[in-house]
Amino acid sequence: MQKRIPVVTYILIGINAAVFFLETLMGGSENLQVALSFGALYTPLVTEYGQLWRLFTAMFLHFGIQHLGSNMISLWAIGPYAETFFGKARYLLLYLVSGICGNLLTVAVELHTGSYALSAGASGAICGLLSVFLIFALMPQTRRAFPLPRVLAAIALVLLPGLTDQSISMTDHLGGLIGGFLLSAVMTLLMRHRIRRQRGF
Repeated sequence: MQKRIPVVTYILIGINAAVFFLETLMGGSENLQVALSFGALYTPLVTEYGQLWRLFTAMFLHFGIQHLGSNMISLWAIGPYAETFFGKARYLLLYLVSGICGNLLTVAVELHTGSYALSAGASGAICGLLSVFLIFALMPQTRRAFPLPRVLAAIALVLLPGLTDQSISMTDHLGGLIGGFLLSAVMTLLMRHRIRRQRGF
């Protein structure tokens, strides 16, 4: 059987890298004005000026090469599993919805606390992709290869740094994970229902 190439994952990595390159050309990815002009998330601009598009664009921006590198390595490692399982279109939907959910939770929490920060990054979307391993851990066909305790431990390792490092958006990670899991569960149920109908069950 020919191994499927995770085309969408590679395209997403390419887009993130290209945006980072453009940020660098325009003054640097860690320049706050550059980040704002490229669409970084800042809650007052979303809620008071209606710049809802920042919920989308922020997931393609990064602050510094280390931020970009760590996220793209995670995407390269996790993405192919989700893309193979869900297929290209559903995988892309999962990525985008997870990223938006992470940013929505960030906005909601910042509105509640009254503390605002400029934020960006693909980590919310990537945390949403982690939900596919939760699905694997719950499915009878795959749970032996993906034991639930091990999957939960891996997710905890992703989330825990956000408790101590103020530069990491815990809300983005958590929102992406929750939104991604809910969408993954719905898509998995719909996929299984379609398979049953095709088999005449």
